[in-house]
Amino acid sequence: MAYISFDKRQLVNLEFTMNKEILRSNRSGAFFNTTIIGCNTRKYHGLLVLPQPQLDNNNHVLLSSLDETIIANKEEFHLGVHEYQDGTVAPRGHKYLREFTAEPIPKLKYRVGSSILTKEYIFEEKEPRILIRYTLEDAMQPITLRLMPFLAFRNVHMVTHENYAANRKYTALKNGAAWQMYENYDTLCLQISKATEYTHCPLWYKDVFYIREFERGYDATEDLYVPGFFEVTMKKGECVVVSAGIEERNPALFKKQFEKQIEHRIPRDSFEHCLQNSAEQFVIKSDKGTRMFAGFPWFGSCSRDTFLSLPGICLAKGDEKTFKEMLKYFIERMQGAFFPHKYYQKSLYYTAVDSPLWFFMNLQKYESMLGKERKAIWHEYGKVVTTILESFINGTDFNVKAHYNGLLYAGNENLALTWMNVFCDGKPWTPRTGYAIEVNALWYNALRYGVELLKSADKKNPLLEKWQDYAERIESSFVKTFYDEKNCMFYDFVNENEKNEMVRPNMLLAGSLRYSPISDEMKKRILDITRSELLTIRGLRSLSPRDVQYRGVTIGNHREREQAYHMGTVFPWLIMPYTDLCVRLYGKTALPYLEDLYNGFESAIFENGIGSISEIYDGNPPHEARGCISQSTSVAALLYLNHVINYLKNDDPLYAIHHVYGNDNFNNK
Repeated sequence: MAYISFDKRQLVNLEFTMNKEILRSNRSGAFFNTTIIGCNTRKYHGLLVLPQPQLDNNNHVLLSSLDETIIANKEEFHLGVHEYQDGTVAPRGHKYLREFTAEPIPKLKYRVGSSILTKEYIFEEKEPRILIRYTLEDAMQPITLRLMPFLAFRNVHMVTHENYAANRKYTALKNGAAWQMYENYDTLCLQISKATEYTHCPLWYKDVFYIREFERGYDATEDLYVPGFFEVTMKKGECVVVSAGIEERNPALFKKQFEKQIEHRIPRDSFEHCLQNSAEQFVIKSDKGTRMFAGFPWFGSCSRDTFLSLPGICLAKGDEKTFKEMLKYFIERMQGAFFPHKYYQKSLYYTAVDSPLWFFMNLQKYESMLGKERKAIWHEYGKVVTTILESFINGTDFNVKAHYNGLLYAGNENLALTWMNVFCDGKPWTPRTGYAIEVNALWYNALRYGVELLKSADKKNPLLEKWQDYAERIESSFVKTFYDEKNCMFYDFVNENEKNEMVRPNMLLAGSLRYSPISDEMKKRILDITRSELLTIRGLRSLSPRDVQYRGVTIGNHREREQAYHMGTVFPWLIMPYTDLCVRLYGKTALPYLEDLYNGFESAIFENGIGSISEIYDGNPPHEARGCISQSTSVAALLYLNHVINYLKNDDPLYAIHHVYGNDNFNNK
C-alpha cells in the first residue's frame, strides 16, 4: 500500500476531502494546487498557476480546472466536482472515486460501471507546463473521454467575472487549441497526445464558490470561462497525456516526457522523503537568479524566510551551490544594509530589521555544517558583513541605530520590523518598537562573528576593535536591559515607555545563537519556560496561553486572523532555534526529546497540504493547520531537526555537535 493514500470511503466524504490539498511546482515558479478530488476551494487553486512578470510580480491562474466526462453506451458520467454559491455541488464526480495515492505522483482512480480510469498529475521540471495522464485500465468496450477546460486568466489574489473584454477566439494547434483571454497575458496551449476533436462553444460558468475564501472573509464567488471541449476515444489499456503550457509542443512526445519527469522526482514513500520532496518545490531558478518561495499558494520570495530556510533546505543536504546562489540573489538586491522582505506589484519592500542579522546565522551554519573556512567566508562576504554592521552602528533607515549601550534600537509606532510584523486597521498589531530581545541577540551574534571573520582575514583592520567594542557594550547591557530579576524572566522588548512582559519565543532565539550574551543558567530557565508554556507537537506558540491576550485558534476574517497571528499561533520554524538551544545545553542527552518531536510531526503531512507542512497551527489542541499549506520555513525546520538528530547518533557525539554548531562559545556537555 502507498505511504500516502485515501480510499473510497474517505474520498466520497466532501467534508474530509475539501480539507486535503495537493501541490506540485517547478523551477520556473509555476505550480498547480487543488484538493485531492479536484474541487477548487480557494481562489489560489488551479491546474496551471504561473508568474506573469510582464503584468506584475504575482502569480496568475490560467487554467483553473479540467473536467472529464466518460461517455460509454451513449451515457455520460461526469467526473468533475464544483461547488456553487447556492450550495450546489455539481457535477459530483467524487462518487466515482475509488482511490487516491501520492506515490510517486498524485494519482486518482475512478470506476464507472466496468470502466476504470486513472488520472495522474506531474509538472515539467523547468518550464510552466502540467502533464496529466489518463489511463483506461479496464473497460468492456472503448469509451469517449471528453475534456472541458475552465479558464480564469487572473491574479491569484483576485476573482473574475463574466465580461465583454474577454477574448473568445481560439487558435487551432496540433491535437489541441490555444487561448489568450486578455492582452499581455501568456497564451494557454492545451494539447493531447492523441488525435482529438475540439468543439468551440464558449460559455461562462457562473457563481463558482470557494469555501476557504468565504471562511477567510474574502470574495468567494467567481465566473469561469469554458471555451469548448475536446473528445478523444480510448480503449482498454490505452493512455493519453494532456499538456497545458504557454508554448505549443509536439504531442507525439508527451508520453515520453511524462515518464522522464517521473524519474527526477524524490519518492514520497516516507516522512523524510516527503520533506525532501516538498523542499525541492520551493526552489525557483530563472535568468534573474535562484530564489525561494516562502510558501504556497500565496507567498512570494522573502529574505527572512529564505535565510531561516537555507540551513534545512540546502545546507543539511550539502547543497552549497544553491545556498550560494540564493545568497547572491538577495545580495544583488540589497538596499543599504537591508534585504528585500517582500514584493508587491513591481516594488520591493525592505522593512525587516532581522533579515540582515539572520544572514550572519547562515554564514555560521555554512561554516559549521559544510566545514568552510572563515577566511574564505570573509573574502566572499566581507563586504556585505561590513555594510550591515557599519550601517547599523551609524544609523540607517526605519530608525535603526546602535545606541551607546551597544543595543540596537529599531522602528516606531507605524513600523513592524521584526518577524511579528502583521498589520491591523492600518497599524502594526505587534510593533515591538525599541530594543527587541531577539533582534539584539542576533545583533550581538553578528558583531561577534564579524570580529571572528575579520581576525581570520585581516587582523590589522581598524574595524576589528570597533566591532569588538560594540559587542562588549552589549555584553554589559543586555541582561541589565532585558532581564527581570524579580520574576526571573526576560522582557520581550523594551523602549522609553514599556518593558514588555509577554512570554514569547523571542527569548528562546536569544539563547539559541552561537554567540549569546546570556549565561547558561539563564538559557536553562528560558528552555524550561519554553517547554512548559510554548512547546506543542507542531512547534512553538507565539504567546503563552497564560497571557490574557492569548488566542488559541487562528480563524475568522482578515482582521481576526491578523490579530491572532502572533497571539498564540504555533510556528513550526521555531523548532530550529529550539533544537539549537537543547543541544547547546544538553548535548546528546537531548536526543530522545528531539526524536519525539520529529516523529510526532509525521501525522501532519496527511492532514492539510498532503506531503508537506503548513505555515502555522492553532495554539490550542488539536493544533489544526492554518495559513499556507506548504511553508518553506516549516519544512526546513524539520529537515534541520532530522539532520541534527542523525549527527547526534554519530559514534563521536562531540564531533557531531561541532559539525552542526561550530566550536565557539559552546558548552560541551
